[in-house]
Amino acid sequence: MFGKYSFRGGVHPSHNKDQTASRNIETFPAPERAIIPLSQHIGTPAKIAVKRGDTVKTGQVIGEAGGFVSAPVHASISGKVVSVGPFPHPLGRRVTSVEIENDGTNETVEFNPSDKPWREAAPQEIVQKISAAGIVGMGGASFPTHVKLSPPSNKPIDTVIINGAECEPYLTADHRFMLEKTEQILLGALIIKKVVGAAKLFIGIEENKPDAIEKITEQLNKEIFKEIIPAKLQTKYPQGGEKQLIAAITRRQVPSGGLPMDCGCIVQNVGTACAIWEAVSEGKPLYQRVVTVTGPAIRKPGNFLVRIGTPIKTLVEKCEIDYDAAQKVIMGGPMMGLAQSDLDAPIIKSSSGILAHSTLTAGTRDYDCISCGNCVKACPINLVPSFISKFVQKGLYEDAMAWNVLDCIECGSCAYACPAKINLVHYMKLGKFHAMAIRKSQEQK
Repeated sequence: MFGKYSFRGGVHPSHNKDQTASRNIETFPAPERAIIPLSQHIGTPAKIAVKRGDTVKTGQVIGEAGGFVSAPVHASISGKVVSVGPFPHPLGRRVTSVEIENDGTNETVEFNPSDKPWREAAPQEIVQKISAAGIVGMGGASFPTHVKLSPPSNKPIDTVIINGAECEPYLTADHRFMLEKTEQILLGALIIKKVVGAAKLFIGIEENKPDAIEKITEQLNKEIFKEIIPAKLQTKYPQGGEKQLIAAITRRQVPSGGLPMDCGCIVQNVGTACAIWEAVSEGKPLYQRVVTVTGPAIRKPGNFLVRIGTPIKTLVEKCEIDYDAAQKVIMGGPMMGLAQSDLDAPIIKSSSGILAHSTLTAGTRDYDCISCGNCVKACPINLVPSFISKFVQKGLYEDAMAWNVLDCIECGSCAYACPAKINLVHYMKLGKFHAMAIRKSQEQK
């Protein structure tokens, strides 16, 4: 049933998924204290809706959407709000957060599912339900889902792609989701298709997950799921990137500086699809998610359903981290994840994994560029990272812009392929920072 799809470029790092690929999702204990940031998504942070001393229930809104490109935030435990203020965030800064002390009751607000079957509901009704649930992209990008499902009228969507690639090494949360929440994911996918009025609906899975492919195939034999098209993806990084998925499955190219909707496509993660189903069918807001905890310095790795706001320290210590061996703790995977300087930072909506490494790789280049072209071959966006990095080193940011530095997706393929061990991703990120500053100043003139 499955064909095989791929894209130009990419690299083949070791999978390192064996530690957790066969481990069922376990429910992680609710934390004694939850630190819930108001900024867990791209766009405007949520506006605080509680104050110190308030008593809240699990699922209660504690932060209201701050605008259209924003999302509400919900309490993940019941208890008392002990403080509202700046706390560590996985992105490396301190942001306004709500600290809740668990009262142990797990008293939950009453969920309000849709008052009619999703097939009978109007698309806008469904979008409002998704928005109220605070759902954002759970594959890492954290773009508010209701915004993604509300494209402008001049950009019709004809293709929906459900992303089950999970190409980052070590991570297996999406893999387990596809095995244990198969039907919910597919129902969520059908809801997405209905909302945007797409003609085609694909689900893409990398071929290194044969059990997930088999499980999905079984479900697609049912009449209700007959309109979903399976796509077996070649195992390659970054196969799970939006632009790479679109190129692999549809052969379309997202234009430079554009979005998937510019070529008639929408991509949603399998976890996001499941959350959409829960929001529409049960009225359940997004206050917990599945996280893979793994790595050489973790003695008891696994996949866990974790409350948003659980400190990373609580999670890794429960999994028996070896602090003596741990050299780096990363939020996410080894290719695009962010090293954490403060383990008091919490799990947020986009946290797919926690990785504890026992070795360090030098963060500075050891040799000069030899113009081998490996980074060009590896780049899935068709950039020339070696040239762009040289422009950035010399402060020639407008030249870097001319070579499309802003199209970089920061996947790390170039640095992985570089025999000189040049930290190309650093230069690409630095170039993007200065390029966006230049663009902003030009727009203000």
